[in-house]
Amino acid sequence: MSEFLDILANHAFWVAVLRIATPLILGTLGVLWCERAGVLNLGIEGIMVAGAFTGWLAVYSGASLWQGVAVAALTGAVLGLLHAFLTVGLALSQHVSGLGITLLATALSYYGYRVSFPKVSTPPTITPFAAMDWLSLPVLAQQTPLTLLALLLVPVMAYVLYITPVGLAVRMVGENPQAAEGQGVSVAAVRTGAIVAGSSLMGVAGAFLTLSAFNAFFFNMVNGRGWICVALVVFASWRPGKALLGALLFAFFDALQLRLQQMGDAVLPYQLYLMLPYVLSIVALVLVARKASYPQALMKPYRKGER
Repeated sequence: MSEFLDILANHAFWVAVLRIATPLILGTLGVLWCERAGVLNLGIEGIMVAGAFTGWLAVYSGASLWQGVAVAALTGAVLGLLHAFLTVGLALSQHVSGLGITLLATALSYYGYRVSFPKVSTPPTITPFAAMDWLSLPVLAQQTPLTLLALLLVPVMAYVLYITPVGLAVRMVGENPQAAEGQGVSVAAVRTGAIVAGSSLMGVAGAFLTLSAFNAFFFNMVNGRGWICVALVVFASWRPGKALLGALLFAFFDALQLRLQQMGDAVLPYQLYLMLPYVLSIVALVLVARKASYPQALMKPYRKGER
């Protein structure tokens, strides 16, 4: 127990929690925005990979770090537009389309890396975002600007979703697209816009890994974070504030298992520690998801004029 309390009292532990949570916050907000409009986006894993690669490649080629973030967001938007065309325009299966985009984006990113660096044995590096030493908050001062951006986006998205006409339109098409159409709202346009905006955030989530957390692109660096974001949206009951809490909770467990591995003896295999954040997150998800109220039109294709 004393060792556990020592971990919690360690300033570096909370710095790691917030750093691990950042791509989860961005990705979860992206998934939440899509699903609020009634569209499941399982392309997030591939979109994060593509955002990580294109953002890093842009900076490596001479662009600034913020230009790299913009390139990653644009990459996510293009892939989101493809997903919208398949699921909204053609009303195809959202599951199949999303998984197809994950496979396509991942394969294109890995292919692009091999073509760009055919004879490189170790990944080339860039100079990533620096820590925000000018902040007075100790934990936040050791983070990069993308972490601050992720935290600021939570109240911004909550405001847009619940206060503005745009948020009302998004929630309407996610709950009752027939009623939205009756009020003169273009369901196809709102859903397409929501998918593109959400996918842009997913691209930025991937860019955080190469432009902030690390300084290079390497295979499997996303490592299932996209799927975690999909689960966190359910945990959050499709609310931005709870999405932040869920991302921090998973990051807490992940940072904890890393330190437990360092402190543990050889009796316990390291795989048990690796399982810890996922097992605890599944337990939390089961306890919360039973009472979650999901968008009623989620994963339901809509064609104008149909009842």
